[in-house]
Amino acid sequence: MADWISFWNGSHAIYVNDRHKAVHYAAIATDLVGFLPGPHARVLDFGCGEALASAELALRCAHLVLTDAAPEVRRRLKGRFVAAPSIDVLAPEEVSALPDGSFDLIICNSVAQYLSRDLFASLVLEWRRLLAPGGRLLIADVIPPHVSALADAEALLRLAAREKFLLAAVAGLARTAISPYRKLRAELGLTTYEEADVLALLTKAGLAARRVEPNIGHNQQRMAFIGERGA
Repeated sequence: MADWISFWNGSHAIYVNDRHKAVHYAAIATDLVGFLPGPHARVLDFGCGEALASAELALRCAHLVLTDAAPEVRRRLKGRFVAAPSIDVLAPEEVSALPDGSFDLIICNSVAQYLSRDLFASLVLEWRRLLAPGGRLLIADVIPPHVSALADAEALLRLAAREKFLLAAVAGLARTAISPYRKLRAELGLTTYEEADVLALLTKAGLAARRVEPNIGHNQQRMAFIGERGA
């Protein structure tokens, strides 16, 4: 876990170019907007990363909290949103200190693969506590065991061909083959889940669980789930 935090905290080339990054976050914004409960909602985006979709989300809810384990990521987010009264940037430990029922929607998108199973399970319990009655937890971009790095590359190339950055994507994949990301993925692996595993995890935490389709973002070989707290 510490190694993944260090990776995201430093400079990296996970996006092949600015076009890729813009397309990626625009798609996430479009998908996430559909899950917002309404204009009065309080929303947590856990493991938000660069959060380029956040301005779009903040326009459609009352309060948006962004949190990421990487200190440098949080520093940049605080600078970007310093004048946005409806957006707060908190460290994970600050989120943990919030009172019960603080959020109507909690988003965990493309994060579960970087967490151990035990840590992820403990976070689901914490998120259940932080949900208001009737609130929802959205867990997205979960990797099934059969989806390989090659399948991820194929999904990227399909996106790149559609969005006209195919040459950059091919070059970017070549760079990734010798990058720190590839080395960490080989050494640490990514945590994968069967659909039934995630449903059982959410149910055990006291949430009404179901899979939702499509997945958030471009890779439809990955999975998304909703866990809803009872009223």
